[in-house]
Amino acid sequence: MQSAAPAAETGNRRILLVEDEETIAGVVRDYLLKAGFQVDIAGDGFTALKLAAGRQPDLVILDRMLPGLDGVEVCRRLRLSMSVPVIMVTALGTEDDRILGLEMGADDYVTKPFSPRELVLRVKSVLRRSVKEYAPEPTVELAGFVLDPASRTVTHHGTPLTLTVREFDLLAFLLRRPNQVFSREELIKAVWGWDFGDLSTVTVHVRRLREKIEDNPTKPELLKTVWGVGYRFDSGDGLAGQ
Repeated sequence: MQSAAPAAETGNRRILLVEDEETIAGVVRDYLLKAGFQVDIAGDGFTALKLAAGRQPDLVILDRMLPGLDGVEVCRRLRLSMSVPVIMVTALGTEDDRILGLEMGADDYVTKPFSPRELVLRVKSVLRRSVKEYAPEPTVELAGFVLDPASRTVTHHGTPLTLTVREFDLLAFLLRRPNQVFSREELIKAVWGWDFGDLSTVTVHVRRLREKIEDNPTKPELLKTVWGVGYRFDSGDGLAGQ
C-alpha cells in the first residue's frame, strides 16, 4: 500500500510541455521522464492546443513566450475547454506579467532561468492536489457550498462551479476553517506548499475565486479582506457548525 501513492502521483501521468526552445524542452523532458511521467512536447501555441485536445494531459507546462500564439492566450483557451492544471514558465520577471498569467487561469508559475528539479517538484505538488487521494478528506457542506475532495467538485446552492486546481484548494482550505483570518503568507504556505513566494499569487487567486462565488465580487460577502491582516471566509451566523 505504501508504494501506491507515488504511482498515483507520477505513474502514467501525462505532461504536455509547451516550449519553443529545443534545448530547454529536451532537458525538462528528460527530467520529467526520469521522474516517471509521460511527456508530449509542443513548440508553439496552436500545436499545444491540438495536442491538449487530443491527448488530454494531466498537466501542462506552458512557456509564456511562444511563436504563433503566446502562452497567456493558450492558457485562456485551455481554460475554456478543460480544467487541466497549468504551470506557466516565464522569462519576464515583472509582477504584472506573472499576474497576467495567473489571471488567465495558470495554477502556478516558474521564472526562467529555473532548476529542472524545482520544476519537477512543482509538477508533483500541483498533481498531488489535482488527482484523487487514496484517503480523501470528507465532504464539506457550508454556507450553500458542497465540496467533495474525492471528486474535486464543488457546487454553490446546487450550481456546479468551474475552478482551477489552486482555486479549489484555496476554497477547500477556507471552507474547513470558517471565520478564521489567514495572512497571505499563511495561505501561500498552506495552499501552495511554498515556504516563500510572490504574495500577489494569493491576491490574484482570491480575486478570481470571488468572481466565481460572490454575487458582487467588488463587495464580497463570503471571502472578505481583513485589512492589514489577510482574508477570512464568513460562513454566516449559525452556519459554522453545519
